[in-house]
Amino acid sequence: MSVYTLALESSCDETSAAVLQDGRTILSNVISSQIPIHRKFGGVVPEVASRHHIEQVIPVIDQALADAHVTLQDIDHIGVTYGPGLVGALLVGVAAAKGLSFATDIPLIGVNHMEGHIFANFLANPELEPPFLSLVVSGGHTMLVVVKDYETFEILGQTRDDAAGEAFDKIARVMGFPYPGGPHIDNIAMEGNPEAIEFPKALSEPGNFEFSFSGLKSAVLNYLNSAAQKNIEINKADVAASFQKALVDVLVEKTEDAAKRTGQMKITIAGGVSANKGLQKAIKEMCERNGFMYYEPHKILSTDNAAMIGCRAYYMAQAGKFSDLSLNAKPSVDIGTVSWVESIK
Repeated sequence: MSVYTLALESSCDETSAAVLQDGRTILSNVISSQIPIHRKFGGVVPEVASRHHIEQVIPVIDQALADAHVTLQDIDHIGVTYGPGLVGALLVGVAAAKGLSFATDIPLIGVNHMEGHIFANFLANPELEPPFLSLVVSGGHTMLVVVKDYETFEILGQTRDDAAGEAFDKIARVMGFPYPGGPHIDNIAMEGNPEAIEFPKALSEPGNFEFSFSGLKSAVLNYLNSAAQKNIEINKADVAASFQKALVDVLVEKTEDAAKRTGQMKITIAGGVSANKGLQKAIKEMCERNGFMYYEPHKILSTDNAAMIGCRAYYMAQAGKFSDLSLNAKPSVDIGTVSWVESIK
């Protein structure tokens, strides 16, 4: 008998609801994006995001159920992102999920947003099974994680300051590209010379799996400001290509080193920056050189969406990891953090 999961995601500026069958089959994945709203501000405004989540959360749930041709009576459990993310945005999704759970007695599952990103690979690659190494790169996080099984994660290292996505967006904004800036950098970089400018790479010593992109960001900003002060016209494509190469090189080199030191032969990428074409090309080539198996999520599953949350919730349900109605939003929470109570089945 099939198991149906209703999932909600509202950690930042996408309000999403999805219905999954048996954890890996997506029956619906409705996403209401706020990008056009926040673009005029140059980035996400938390208060504005929260208000739009409130307006959209019930309609996207209704649409997800309708698209999946199921009703709440068919749902076996409800998964919801409880962190990390913007606290006001998270509270909307958590409150909606708790309300539904209370009203229907459908079991509730609090899902870590970053674990959801990793699990997006299971949806895009049905043959994928743990263990594997995952490079998680998003707007707020950059980390290397060994996924030992469906419920065991080991963080090898993460960013000390700016995440890769933050660096992309900040440099893009200074260069005059609209929010979100990462895709614009990726596109124009394909036209530039990645060897034109040598930008620094931090924490590059072997065996160090932590990341730092603040120095790279500062170096690019200094280059742009210096050129402006001297009235020197810059080649935006070359700047973008050189910046992206410096950042991607660090991500790929650390992933390769981590795979070799941990003995992992399967490599996945996850998070919004995993949609970057330059990163995909470089890490795929690295995997081919080393005989690693490479997996990536589809573009729609790379960005924030409820389907990935539903996949993670399904496996948590299989392990008996349900939450009670005390579940609350947590803007900062590590992968592997307990959000469940074993007494609830």
